[in-house]
Amino acid sequence: MPKQSLKKAAVVLHDLVMTALAIWLVFVVRFEGWQLAEHLRYLPRFLPFFVAYAGLVYWFFSLYRSKWRFASLPDLSNIVKAVSVLTVSLLAIDYVLVAPNFYGAFYFGKITIALYWLVQNALLGGPRLAYRYFKYARSRTSAGREATLPTLILGRGVEVETVIRAMETGTMRRLRPAGILSPRPDDLGQSIRGIPVLGLLADIEVIASDAAERGEAFRRIVATPSALLPEAQPEKWLARTRKLALPISRIEALGEGGRDTEVAPLEIEDLLVRSTVIIDRERLGTFLKGKRVIVTGGGGSIGSEICLRCAAFGAAELLIVESSEPALFQITELLSIQAHDTAVSGVLADVRDRERIMPLFAAFQPDIVIHAAALKHVPYLEADWSEGIKTNIFGSVNVTDAAVAAGAKTFVMISTDKAIEPVSMLGATKRFAEMYAQSRDAEFVAAASGVRLVAVRFGNVLGSVGSVVPKFKAQIARGGPVTVTSPDMIRYFMTIREACDLVLTAASHAPEGGPDAERAAVYVLKMGQPMRIMDLAERMIRLAGFEPGEDIEIIVSGVRPGERLNEILFAHDEPMAETGLDGVMAAKPIFAGRVRMQGWLAQLEAAVKADDRAAALAVLDEAIPDFSRREIQLPDAPAPRASQPAAASQH
Repeated sequence: MPKQSLKKAAVVLHDLVMTALAIWLVFVVRFEGWQLAEHLRYLPRFLPFFVAYAGLVYWFFSLYRSKWRFASLPDLSNIVKAVSVLTVSLLAIDYVLVAPNFYGAFYFGKITIALYWLVQNALLGGPRLAYRYFKYARSRTSAGREATLPTLILGRGVEVETVIRAMETGTMRRLRPAGILSPRPDDLGQSIRGIPVLGLLADIEVIASDAAERGEAFRRIVATPSALLPEAQPEKWLARTRKLALPISRIEALGEGGRDTEVAPLEIEDLLVRSTVIIDRERLGTFLKGKRVIVTGGGGSIGSEICLRCAAFGAAELLIVESSEPALFQITELLSIQAHDTAVSGVLADVRDRERIMPLFAAFQPDIVIHAAALKHVPYLEADWSEGIKTNIFGSVNVTDAAVAAGAKTFVMISTDKAIEPVSMLGATKRFAEMYAQSRDAEFVAAASGVRLVAVRFGNVLGSVGSVVPKFKAQIARGGPVTVTSPDMIRYFMTIREACDLVLTAASHAPEGGPDAERAAVYVLKMGQPMRIMDLAERMIRLAGFEPGEDIEIIVSGVRPGERLNEILFAHDEPMAETGLDGVMAAKPIFAGRVRMQGWLAQLEAAVKADDRAAALAVLDEAIPDFSRREIQLPDAPAPRASQPAAASQH
């Protein structure tokens, strides 16, 4: 029998034995002499049935699902509920059935039943709490021996308490809680799990300096999410930490009871846009656990994060397809040092090479394919338009066909909000790729096969390769100036982690069916409120400790070819559909049939071979009615063709 099954059987046996013991104990405590003997004489007739009934009640209230090591108030609440049901059942049996019909008197009585409620709660809850304390004490002792880095924790009480517990149990290795700074004056003078609140966030420089003078210097700073909220004024306390030269980490995930608490280095991106969606981690675990997954463009910023999330949520096997050797090496090395059970392999392959992609997918036989490989820089694709068509259209066609031929149940193409009413080659090529996936998806929807091919659109991702944030950071580090294309430029922004989790959430929704879901082949991520690029530049300058316009100048450089000032989420004629998922919307597809798509593909192939940009634009204009070809600024003279990899990674 597996170890996990043995543990669960031991829990069940414990609870049933404690139930029988509780009944016996209340009789021993409540009665004596002939009354006790009389009650114990009838006990064998009643007890087996009651214990079996109690087992069903415990199962109903999930007493067997939770681990004793992490016993908490919700677990104790379930125990109280279950015992209350048993107590009411005893009351009903004693007063309705036994007394008038069989025994002739009350077998238990009100006092005995009340006493049973107390004893049963103690016998079920006590061992759980004792076991948790034993594990906690042992892990705290072990973590205390390894904890060598005194840590200053920033944030509000509830979050700080979870972080301290994670440190005590060794989840956050080598870190030892040594002090707390809170954004709330009410917390001053208090302590959390024995760790004192030393001051407010604004006092960080003074408190850290005083600790160093006493020979008790902090070695790390850990900021909880509440310390990074706008009302906590992170710009101010961050500016005061620059002289301290202390590593600052942020909390990525707060696990219940200190479990699965994740930390990461604090970046400027973490302060620009706050995550607005709570990810359903259990849903993603159910969707990915045990699955075989292929990610194309897996070395890019989006593709690599998707690979990391697939491994984190329990994918059985992961194949990374990447055209860049350094990018492939980096992501496979990163995955190899992480503790997970996913079998990871990587291959060098160009999505434009159909003869390479088709047998590669067929040999792996994926359950899920996530297509993130693309060329996506607007100015390059305006000049090198044919490269965009080769990769974004024909590369996507190859991957889509390979996924279908290999028997994948879910295919997800990473698209962009620039595909909506496109005004650039990037947007047009991605929209065409969406339409091809939708035409293939329609075949499977009609056959009710359960296979789904969908696209997921979202906007700019903070910190991704080619995004404006790394560019601004580099310009600020050089002392400026910071260049903004237009003071009226507005964009949506998401963090990489949030974008990738929502992509996987949308993918998990695709096979679910339903009257709307079965025709929703395009998912759009809710990206919160749009942000002016000028405001973004000004805030980044202030986060770096400077004043815009005084210390660092901002220069307007002008809108580039193919850019538009505002991004949109849905085309005007695209029907929306609800998904029931927080952070994910859907659009019912508008596309052409596969035969017509094949005709356009043949024309595009001929246009690329002839290097005829006008012919290619004519095909895209026919295929995509809302493609605003007139807004694309053609170069006055042939632009030098940029040297690009054949299939760069999306984002």
